[in-house]
Amino acid sequence: QVQLVESGGGSVQAGGSLRLSCAASGVAFSNVCMGWFRQAPGKERERVATINGYAMTAYSDSLKGRSIISKDNAKNILYLQTNNLKPEDTAMYYCAAKSSPFCSGGDGYDYWGQGTQVTVSS
Repeated sequence: QVQLVESGGGSVQAGGSLRLSCAASGVAFSNVCMGWFRQAPGKERERVATINGYAMTAYSDSLKGRSIISKDNAKNILYLQTNNLKPEDTAMYYCAAKSSPFCSGGDGYDYWGQGTQVTVSS
């Protein structure tokens, strides 16, 4: 049974930093694509960062230059470090995993966490 549990969200002021964590179990963590998504009220879900089974990363334009996605294969934890947070970063953040090492392509994500809320005040 696959479980993804996010943590690390909270309320911060603009310009601050947060590191989100996603503890994974039941999935071949080191070999699959994993991603971070976010959804703000009234907006569509946005894919913000991915890391594939070969440790190649990709970022949305909204987070590029401010965020780093990484994973600790020994601990099965996925991270998203974001600096210089902006009010528009306010959203529920979710981690997700595919059953494939590749993040590109048409297959969707198979497993999702429950999310962790990030609120950035100006």
